[in-house]
Amino acid sequence: MTPGEIASSYDALAQHWASSKFDSENGIAQHKRALKFLQKKGSAIDIGCGSSGRFIDLLIAEGFDVAGLDLSAEMIRLARVRHPQVDFQHADVCLWEPSKRYQFITAWDSIWHLPLDSQARVLAKLCAALTSDGVIIFSAGGLHGANERRDSQMGVPMYHATIGIPGILRTLHESGCVCMHLEFDQYQELHVYVIAQKSPAT
Repeated sequence: MTPGEIASSYDALAQHWASSKFDSENGIAQHKRALKFLQKKGSAIDIGCGSSGRFIDLLIAEGFDVAGLDLSAEMIRLARVRHPQVDFQHADVCLWEPSKRYQFITAWDSIWHLPLDSQARVLAKLCAALTSDGVIIFSAGGLHGANERRDSQMGVPMYHATIGIPGILRTLHESGCVCMHLEFDQYQELHVYVIAQKSPAT
């Protein structure tokens, strides 16, 4: 699926993510763990922010200057309704270029929708956008190697891909980041989340 097709699928799902039916605690404990690695707070961005606003709420409460980015126009519209004071960008992260560095970046359940051949490059770009000692948290498919699939389990056409755990760790290392935590948090589903920190010397 193309990024435009993924955006259309998430346009159709945006209302669900913004409703009370969506589990607003999804990923929150993992983000609180990631925040403990930070020495200071400043700018943060939520990549694939969606419309629930839960990570935006957490980061604002923690004292961050927060921005959000999403490919879905409807997700961004609803996000702006919920948080009119936040800078939301409607953009494809594959094409997006950060204009600043961030102390904290989250890309929860978003990178895995990118075309497989773009994922390592995007992860490296996000690592490059971290400040010294900055922290990134993201989720991925916990496989031994690269893989991709298409399905409609969410009721709309959907695409997931992963460069695999070895590919993730290699990309982090090559990007000057250290993996601080990797966990299968929904085992036996092959869903992993990773917390990585930018090395001080990079």
